[in-house]
Amino acid sequence: MSTPRLTPASALTALVGGALFGFGLALSTMIRPEVVLSFLRFQDFGLMLVMGGAVLVTLLAYKVVPRFIKEPWLGGYFHHHVSQWNRNTAIGAALFGIGWGLSGVCPGPAIAGLGTGNWDLLWAVGGIALGALLQGLRGKI
Repeated sequence: MSTPRLTPASALTALVGGALFGFGLALSTMIRPEVVLSFLRFQDFGLMLVMGGAVLVTLLAYKVVPRFIKEPWLGGYFHHHVSQWNRNTAIGAALFGIGWGLSGVCPGPAIAGLGTGNWDLLWAVGGIALGALLQGLRGKI
């Protein structure tokens, strides 16, 4: 399996997709930790629509589109990701959920929130980066 090449078209597609994703997070107010925390406390259910829309888009992208399009428009092939649950996956999911529940910050919305000038999120992004670094170092031991 070869590594996909970065072409101007794929770079532009990634940039537009990332900007659209960040704009959607900002528009839905998911970049505001207080909104996420009120959702997690069952006080505000507005983010339920956001998550439902995300599930629908993901379902279409992974299950429906590959049935009609045989290969991606920018080249390569559709990857099949086999899900493997084990102890490390369960621990990682639990740590992610605890961190999300305590802070109201998820990695994507944290980075998008920095784009809106919410500099307090630098603490969260730093913690996310530190956690990723520790996991990477742990994987090499």
